[in-house]
Amino acid sequence: MPPKQGIPSTTHYYKSPPPPVHYPPPPYYYKSPPPPVHSPPPPYYYKSPPPPSPSPLPPYYYKSPPPPPYYYKSPPPPAPSPPPPYYYKSPPPPPYYYKSPPPPY
Repeated sequence: MPPKQGIPSTTHYYKSPPPPVHYPPPPYYYKSPPPPVHSPPPPYYYKSPPPPSPSPLPPYYYKSPPPPPYYYKSPPPPAPSPPPPYYYKSPPPPPYYYKSPPPPY
């Protein structure tokens, strides 16, 4: 195919730009937070010493309640035997003297 008139027949080659040179990343500097603003110190509270620990409790002895008073129940007295039947003994009659009638005259 013949070249067209008016257009030079030179072939242009485009040279792509060189690839970028990779530089190592800059060192990373950690930026610390700013120091805190010094506020006035809090008021000083006196911390009292801890209270002494209580002495250990003595061992607990269980005290049983006193026993109830013991009432001795004596056996009932024997029932009195009924008195023997009372027989009334009348006194002996006075001796009877028969008085005979006087003899007739």
